[in-house]
Amino acid sequence: MQRIYIAGGYGVIGSAVARHIRTINQDAEIILAGRHPAKGSLLVQELGNARTAFLDIRQGLSPTELDQADLIVSTIQDPADLLMQEALAKGIAHIGITKLADELTPILFAMQSHPPQAPIVPLGHSQAGILTLVAYQEAKSFRSIQSIGLAGHYDERDPMGPMTLEETEGFINRALIRENGIWKWVEATKYPRSISLSNGSRVEGHPMSLLDVPSLAAVTGAPNIRFDFAIHDSIGTRAGGTASQDLYIDIEGVLLDGRSAKRRITLTDPKGQAHFTALGILLSIERILGWDGSPPAPGGFYLPETLVPLVTAMTRIEQFGIQIRREERDGEPS
Repeated sequence: MQRIYIAGGYGVIGSAVARHIRTINQDAEIILAGRHPAKGSLLVQELGNARTAFLDIRQGLSPTELDQADLIVSTIQDPADLLMQEALAKGIAHIGITKLADELTPILFAMQSHPPQAPIVPLGHSQAGILTLVAYQEAKSFRSIQSIGLAGHYDERDPMGPMTLEETEGFINRALIRENGIWKWVEATKYPRSISLSNGSRVEGHPMSLLDVPSLAAVTGAPNIRFDFAIHDSIGTRAGGTASQDLYIDIEGVLLDGRSAKRRITLTDPKGQAHFTALGILLSIERILGWDGSPPAPGGFYLPETLVPLVTAMTRIEQFGIQIRREERDGEPS
């Protein structure tokens, strides 16, 4: 029996991950870990074949439950990389969603001393890799790409976990972008971008160092790439319903047939950001543990675009209710 240890397992995102797992797999045992295990009791009953465990990452103590785990999913901030170090030492697969572009160096160095015996997957991407996977799929219809503009919009009516809220100020800080083929670290507040929304209005976004930027640079070669974060009413809210999570991809380049094109792809999850992010995590879980019908992934360092088959990703995205809209935007700035 496979065991999945979810750090932050009864938080907003962690609980969504657990529910997604149960949607497609009834056999795996789920360990929900956090500082207040009693808060996970109702979720344990709902899931079945699940239990809670105490975890306070600030204590720096190795949780005993890790010895039984096949996969660690960390949805919390781990400043000392405690869970990552334990995964490397014990040969356990690890998914983390909090590391940005300037925080990967310690992980890469650690893997030189302790080569991973199981998959290590940093998903510090928008919605844990979904934005990158969809953009990569769209890029395949282009012969060459001049620019990729990515944007994520947070609706304040959409609940966030407490640790995410604590980090919100740090979202708009130093950011990595690619401009004319050159990598640049910029002060985000001084590098705004005006972004058009689905209803034609515009909102100001600021760049973030999400891993989507280097991921897409590697697979597309685009010389201009940036991801921007903005706060604004979502498509769901504007329609009079619950807050949705909305993502925008603007690609400019030359199509395979030689025509120049500017394409806008809008992704919307009517169930919000936690549901959306948890789906990105689920895509990696399936591939790591071999739930997609292939053998479990061997040890190594992976990113979503090197781990998850695009066909599988697009199928799951549709199955979980993500709405995707494509349109040509001739002559209009993104």
